[in-house]
Amino acid sequence: MSQEIEKRIERITNSLLPDTCFKNVYGDEATLIDRMKHYHTPGVSIAVINNFKIEWARGLGIREVGNPDPITENTLFQAGSISKPVFALAIMQLVQEGKLNLDKDVNEYLKSWKIPANGNWQPKVTLRQLLSHSAGLTVHGFSGYEVTDVIPSVIQILNGQHPSNTPAIRVNLIPGLQSRYSGGGTTVAQQLLVDFLNKPFPEIMNQLLFEPLGMTNSTYEQPLALRLRESAATAHPWKSRPVNGKWHVYPEMAAAGLWTTPSDLARLGVELQLSLKNESKLPISVDTLNQMLTAQVEDHIGLGFFLEGKGENARFGHGGWDEGFVARMTLYKHQGFGAVIMINSNQGSPMISEIERAIAREYSWPEYFPAEKADVRLAHHTLDEYVGEFLIASGLEVTITKNDDFLYLQVKGQSPIKLFPESETKFFTEAVNAEVTFEKNGEGKTTALIIHQEGKKFTAKRKSARGLNGER
Repeated sequence: MSQEIEKRIERITNSLLPDTCFKNVYGDEATLIDRMKHYHTPGVSIAVINNFKIEWARGLGIREVGNPDPITENTLFQAGSISKPVFALAIMQLVQEGKLNLDKDVNEYLKSWKIPANGNWQPKVTLRQLLSHSAGLTVHGFSGYEVTDVIPSVIQILNGQHPSNTPAIRVNLIPGLQSRYSGGGTTVAQQLLVDFLNKPFPEIMNQLLFEPLGMTNSTYEQPLALRLRESAATAHPWKSRPVNGKWHVYPEMAAAGLWTTPSDLARLGVELQLSLKNESKLPISVDTLNQMLTAQVEDHIGLGFFLEGKGENARFGHGGWDEGFVARMTLYKHQGFGAVIMINSNQGSPMISEIERAIAREYSWPEYFPAEKADVRLAHHTLDEYVGEFLIASGLEVTITKNDDFLYLQVKGQSPIKLFPESETKFFTEAVNAEVTFEKNGEGKTTALIIHQEGKKFTAKRKSARGLNGER
């Protein structure tokens, strides 16, 4: 590895960006080693993509507390829900070949189990809905089973029957209206694939994906095969305490059962990026992949992948969480940037973002960090229009005042908060994680303000016409 790349790795591992409680405000830079100690995380493995190739991959720390065996770039980790988009690629390959139809009722493919009726109503669910979490199916995720547990069959899991540790997977929302994350839906799709090809699920994934791409350190085998156990990291949920039996078993393989390495996932990521340029050996066409990366029911999720960014700077990927493991894969759609980070600790979950931010800063990932707010200046008469008293439906009073060319928001009982204009009607604050927008009527008079905070909106209506033109 060149000295230049080694210096990049050193800068990244010595300058992590910790979160604070304030949006887009980071704490003092920290070293990866210190953060691993802070979060009781024994091992970290990272692979970085630059210019459509894996530029470097590295393991740090140890596989298991009390054991000196080091994490290497070939150490296997459980990928958690990153299992889902990898699985979705296999489904989409069969769709591309005309063997499966995204919009056909899945009960026409399922043989050993069917999505049951709710009384007199029989839900119709499609693969498109299963892959975009819009099928209305239950069961968000899975906790797995200790290696000494009796492991349920997939059918028992779908029915919520003993020894399954999750309830029955059922449709309890109207399919196609909204996205609601459902590992249960992915498990239905797993059973569909097994029924359709009449082969064990790990064998299907090996044949369709892992073998063609040379992903030799990847498998959906659950429990993990004996030949691979000496290469696997041990799960540590909290306080560096290993899981009984080293890790959990996930018969919900498509949803949570992938064992892999950052290097293998980065190898897959590079092929996806090259496929979008018609330069890949991946048996997925540009059209098929673009369909996967097109928003479905809601704009944050396609088929298998979560979506971020826009235009040339669009990104796609997925996170993962199994008992004692956390992972994240982030890929740029049109540019050759990306990273895969895997750790063997749940407590270390915040560190994933800290590492990714350090990588993004080092490689200047475009539009990864929020753009700085523009220095917008508004005319005095515009600011004056917003001055006045407002009332939230709960009875809480809100007052807008002006001082030194700035507006101030004062909720009764609190000190005034300075507002900074982002546009003529939208303002942000630096004191708290909140935004304020003003509403006007057809005559241009301010009628209400809305406080936006943690995804919630609080509307305050102007108490009277007094002050509409800045008159006091």
